Amino acid sequence: MGINKKSKNNRVLDIYVRLCEGKVINKASEAKDYGVDERTIQRDIDEIRTFLDERKVESGDGREVVYDRAKKGFILAGEEPSMMTNSEILAVSKILLESRAFTKKELKSILNKLVEGCVPLKNMKLVGELIANEQYHYVELKHKEYIKDKLWEIGSDIHEHNLVSLQYARAYAPEESVKRVVEPIAILFSEYYFYLNAYIVEKDENGKYVHKYDYPAILRIDRIKNYKHLDEKFKVSYANRFEEGEFRKRIQFMYIGKLQTVRFK
Repeated sequence: MGINKKSKNNRVLDIYVRLCEGKVINKASEAKDYGVDERTIQRDIDEIRTFLDERKVESGDGREVVYDRAKKGFILAGEEPSMMTNSEILAVSKILLESRAFTKKELKSILNKLVEGCVPLKNMKLVGELIANEQYHYVELKHKEYIKDKLWEIGSDIHEHNLVSLQYARAYAPEESVKRVVEPIAILFSEYYFYLNAYIVEKDENGKYVHKYDYPAILRIDRIKNYKHLDEKFKVSYANRFEEGEFRKRIQFMYIGKLQTVRFK
């Protein structure tokens, strides 16, 4: 079936998709390709304009079809509210690449979804080319552990206040591990790694879980094995809640220990 045999709906959708891709729509060329007159193409463009006007009211969509005299045709101007600008998507991509927080496979998946889901169609190729070289030469960390799925599971347990059981691999003997039951309170990122802040707990003489230390442990997430939440909750009072911002002010590097005050004379 030739292009001039397409139905009106297909024609309008085809024009709309090409506008989204950054193409220029020339009425005379479109009329010839579709086997219709220029007034029909103008009505198609007017329908697309009406559709975009309705979206502007409903969702704040800032796009509109305008005539570009220099290009001698109609183009789609403006951006969807959910889309990121070229600068924003490039900045986020660069931060992800520099962080080295994920395996190559994870990073490729994240960047592809970021570009395809947040970048306007007309800018996808440009953004892809800007990050392609750095993505190709990306050096993943040696642990090669998949992190992103763990992050969501841990984040859910933090939100739900679930007690968690896990095996934690030792730093200098990764084949050895220690079993812990913890109260997860925060996920932090520092110097290439994601960390779980959690209070280590153990049962007292009454069989109730209590804090082993007054301060939280800092566990590298890639070293966590056999992670599972228990059928038990822990309580956090508002006054004693963990504040990540305050923790960041006091702790620059991910080392555990009780906070100390030092005075200089």
